[in-house]
Amino acid sequence: MHITRIAPLVAAYFAASLAHFSHNAQYIAFYPGMPAWLTPGTVWLCWFAVCAVGLLAWVLTRLGLPTLGLLALGVYGALGLDGLLHYRLGLCSQHTLMANLTIWAEATTGLMLLLVSAVLFARRLSLVNTQTRQG
Repeated sequence: MHITRIAPLVAAYFAASLAHFSHNAQYIAFYPGMPAWLTPGTVWLCWFAVCAVGLLAWVLTRLGLPTLGLLALGVYGALGLDGLLHYRLGLCSQHTLMANLTIWAEATTGLMLLLVSAVLFARRLSLVNTQTRQG
C-alpha cells in the first residue's frame, strides 16, 4: 500500500479530531472534571500542536522521507487516543452524547491511523533491509 492511499483515513482522523476539539472548546464548561486553567483558547492551541505532527508527516513524505513520514503519521494517529483521558475525569455517563461520540470517533480513527501507519512502516523497513542485504 502506497502512503498516499491512506489519505482518506488521514482525512477522517483530521475531521474527527476537529469535531472533538471544537466540541471540547465550545462546551469546555460541561466536560466533567476539566481543570479551570483549560480554556477554549488552550484547547485550540493543543489541536494546532496535534495538527503540526500531521503536517510534519506530510512534509517528510513530500521531502522523500516516507519512512520518517510514516513514523510521524503514526504519532499523529496515537495522539487521537489522548481524548480517552476524558474518562479519567468523568464517567462515560457524565459526558453528553455528542462529547462521547466525538471522543470515540477521534480515538477510533486515530487508532486505525496508528495501526495502518505501523504496518506500512514495518513493511518499509523490511523492504529496506531486504534491499540492503541484496545490494
